[in-house]
Amino acid sequence: MTSSSSMVATSGEMTRKTGFLSLPEELRLHTLNFLPSQDILRCTSVCKDLRKTYLSSSSLQYIVELGGQGLLPIPKPDDSTPMDERLRVLRDKAHAWWKFDIDSFETFPLPESIAYSAASVAYGHLCVWNDFSDTVSIAPILPNPSQQVIECDWSIRSLCSSPYPAVSDVFMDPPQNLLAIAYLVPVVGLRNKTLCIDIRALDSSCVHPKAAGLTVFPSQLVGYEDSYIETKLEKLKGFGSHIALWRCLGVGRAGTPYENVWELQVWDWQHSTTPSSVLHDTFHLRHPRCLLPDLCFLGNNRFLIIANDSLRLYSIPDMSQPPQLLACFLMPSPIWYLRFLPMDDTAHIAQLGVQTTHISDPQHQVLCLTNFEDLAVIISTNIFFDLDGMDTTAPIPWQSWGPLNTRIFAQATTSRMHISGNRVLLASPMYYKSYARSNALGHILQMMDFSPLAVTNRRGLGRVVDEPSTMHFAEESLTTSLSYVEVVLDRELRDLKRLWIDQDRIYLQKDVRDHRGNLVSTFLSVITPYRLE
Repeated sequence: MTSSSSMVATSGEMTRKTGFLSLPEELRLHTLNFLPSQDILRCTSVCKDLRKTYLSSSSLQYIVELGGQGLLPIPKPDDSTPMDERLRVLRDKAHAWWKFDIDSFETFPLPESIAYSAASVAYGHLCVWNDFSDTVSIAPILPNPSQQVIECDWSIRSLCSSPYPAVSDVFMDPPQNLLAIAYLVPVVGLRNKTLCIDIRALDSSCVHPKAAGLTVFPSQLVGYEDSYIETKLEKLKGFGSHIALWRCLGVGRAGTPYENVWELQVWDWQHSTTPSSVLHDTFHLRHPRCLLPDLCFLGNNRFLIIANDSLRLYSIPDMSQPPQLLACFLMPSPIWYLRFLPMDDTAHIAQLGVQTTHISDPQHQVLCLTNFEDLAVIISTNIFFDLDGMDTTAPIPWQSWGPLNTRIFAQATTSRMHISGNRVLLASPMYYKSYARSNALGHILQMMDFSPLAVTNRRGLGRVVDEPSTMHFAEESLTTSLSYVEVVLDRELRDLKRLWIDQDRIYLQKDVRDHRGNLVSTFLSVITPYRLE
């Protein structure tokens, strides 16, 4: 560099010659606004002048605040809110999560059938699939006046385009008004049933106006065309314009051993009716209680598969090609058989005109692996995007990535957990000596925040947990040290059935039963930690 375009560090402080610092402050500010949050912090940590610029600029602090909370901004050209007001709201909203009141809630009534249904909360909507009655319904939960809402109640069988369907899974995405239905139909002369996937609009049940066609026809399992196939698991998962069919199969054919195979088919539902990115591999089950392999999206073109003893990281650079293996992260033997806990996915709504100012950053949030019995593993997703310095040509040992980027928790079978961005909401059961451990009388609610700025935004509330913790297993002991801040409520929750969390609210499903165990009522308690004044 020449002296006219450089800054030189002297005695730990950056001094200028005639370069960047000689520019008017407005130009320096304009330039710094293009930097990511970490680069802004690096600049302000080595130069007093840039530190002053940062402290006097709401826009730079807003960028750093978003990055520190693991969020991405959604540009709104018509938003005239002053930047200092946006910054204040962002900080106050983060702080409000440390002092939310479980006695301050709104009630949303639920049908009794939800007690026996698969349910989820997505963008402020309750999505319910009742496998027994073959119905699907969606309803807004106490919507804001500006929120786009969808409300419907459909018979699934009547929506399938083929007769005599056997519905295997349903996927709903309210921000995209998307309903995908996977079902099997018998075909004369074929040993195995044919799988079809219909793409419809949630609000009308008609073919989705942006879909390439009504029905997607997944391809046959390559190399096993003449085999008998037993379906162990069939799930639809989605992220943005991608829908994935995830299957775990038992495959048998004459003269060869019985095999377990997982298969992934991904397609862009807006441009194709045929999965074009296909991947499959075998897996083994060491005993009957082992959980099947699972899949989790990390943004629109990256995903994780947990199978056997590892987490495999893939990317989809080109939809016409099979996914590309980026790295293989080995898991220690005590926690091989886990599955991904569902998360509140918001990163794909940025392009959909949804009324929000920010979303979770897939590169800077947490995910959870659990066996749904006694173990939960929280993992920072940053490790799956920052592969520099790692030897990805061979499987990466647990000791090289796990201890610093994870936190392992002991859980009870009746625990409840959900994740949104960097926040983890956990309800742990309370037991009494006169009751069996399978009959928890109540739960204690705990909120954890794994974002870098959690320590700052708590403003003295909660407890910082940065010391390592060790879990002891029969085979070995595992120490993990991913830092977080927690707040544990001192009140016991009764009748808790399920819970969800998103970037604005907490949803607690409560099933009230009489002394005989009969369901009396079921409802959602909706807690909004921060309300805009």
